[in-house]
Amino acid sequence: MSQHQDLPSELSTVANDEVVIHDGALVKQYLELKADTEYSFDGHDLRTLPQPGELLTTFTSVNDLHFGELEAGKIGGVDEWATCSVEPGEEPYPELMNRGAVSEMAAINPALVVVKGDLTSQGSEEEYRRFLQVYEGAFGEAMMHVRGNHESYNNAPYAKDPFQERELPGVTVALLDTSVEQDPRGALDSERLDWLDELGQRSDRPVMVFGHHPVWEHAHRPEGKDTQSYFCLSPDSTEELRQVFLRRPNLVGYFAGHTHRNRVLHLPGTGNRPFAELASVKEYPGAWAEYRVFDGGILQVHRRISTPEALQWSNTTRSMYAGLFMAEAFGLRVTDRCFMIDVPQ
Repeated sequence: MSQHQDLPSELSTVANDEVVIHDGALVKQYLELKADTEYSFDGHDLRTLPQPGELLTTFTSVNDLHFGELEAGKIGGVDEWATCSVEPGEEPYPELMNRGAVSEMAAINPALVVVKGDLTSQGSEEEYRRFLQVYEGAFGEAMMHVRGNHESYNNAPYAKDPFQERELPGVTVALLDTSVEQDPRGALDSERLDWLDELGQRSDRPVMVFGHHPVWEHAHRPEGKDTQSYFCLSPDSTEELRQVFLRRPNLVGYFAGHTHRNRVLHLPGTGNRPFAELASVKEYPGAWAEYRVFDGGILQVHRRISTPEALQWSNTTRSMYAGLFMAEAFGLRVTDRCFMIDVPQ
């Protein structure tokens, strides 16, 4: 692997009190900052996130772990893109990336770790057992997880709970199974939607909704509907999910993976509530998300896995898809990575 010289300086993290900039293999942290304040660091002009009241709890989320994978950037049936892999005898990259994510999350002692799909590469029992060893071994009952398309497409029998719920101080975390048997695409049936609707009605605190598949990306442009070609949640499921959000203002956002990129969409009529995607653990930028729950709002704080070996690998995978995916994977705007989630007052 190269030493990745001359990589751009990247503003990876903006929190209410912290900024992190990655410059190649260098990690520059600026701590004890003032909330909602303009700063300039290393050529990056920014404003720290607000601090909306008293901190109640902190939890984290990851997705697209791909335990067992040996080749990154491979798309079935497509041979035009160069892929990335480690040398024979070297540690498999899902192992080193997930180890880095677990160690960094454990360092902040989260109340909960939400793992939202693509736990494995091929859906095998061996790969799933390895996932459990690493994540359940570190976090025990403070971890909840669900399958993704890498499991459902391969008919894996595990992690198929249709919905899960966990109450934390100041927030309820809802985790939905969005996967479809033998299909890489996602959907939500009436059972899951009815459960979410009922949860939004009865919860006495804001509800953050998690699932593997993000909303249909053209749902905000109905004139361009193509109901046959989609990669995420189906158009119908996206619309039905939107209707639940319209009825239940306590549902404050939907948080997914699957696309291996950082991005935020807003669906018609749902106001400023984010429908967000988080980049994968296994490749550039190598991400996990921290959620800081305050009594007046919730912050999503993007974290790039920063152990030396993780940065070495994630910088290697910047070149995938001829470099075309790099900007989208990182997030085109800092607000695709780090942002405040409004809560009903």
